[in-house]
Amino acid sequence: MTKIKKVYIGADHAGFELKEKLMEYFKEKRMLYEDLGTHSPDSVDYPDYAMAVARRVAKKKNTKGILICGTGTGMVIAANKVKGIRAVAAYDKYSAKMSRNDNDANVLGLRGRFFPFEKVKEIVSVWLATPFSGEARHKRRINKIKQFENNER
Repeated sequence: MTKIKKVYIGADHAGFELKEKLMEYFKEKRMLYEDLGTHSPDSVDYPDYAMAVARRVAKKKNTKGILICGTGTGMVIAANKVKGIRAVAAYDKYSAKMSRNDNDANVLGLRGRFFPFEKVKEIVSVWLATPFSGEARHKRRINKIKQFENNER
């Protein structure tokens, strides 16, 4: 398993409060992270923060990203436009685990509204701790995605 060097975290206004709580949790766990905004609950456009995190993760080896908006969905859609990003919105431990194990997801989208923080901590912990299985069938599938990305751009 490759050790994660850093987690990049970003949120829009709907995810701001959860981002702040998650950063406190990371401090308690002595995890290295970088906050890429937003830095207030004032209304902003989520693609700006999704792209900032996704671009960093795509360029920096052994890093992961966490994005938070109202549902997690908008951020994931935007992040997946960046070549090399496999972003997933996870709402439970199983989807978090399997996104890493089977898909080698490198960005996690979280729901900032109406979601208990205890559940968020569980999802994030499982997602960060789960390695990619490296199984041939999963590598083959990810390589097909990479080939598509290379041919589409």
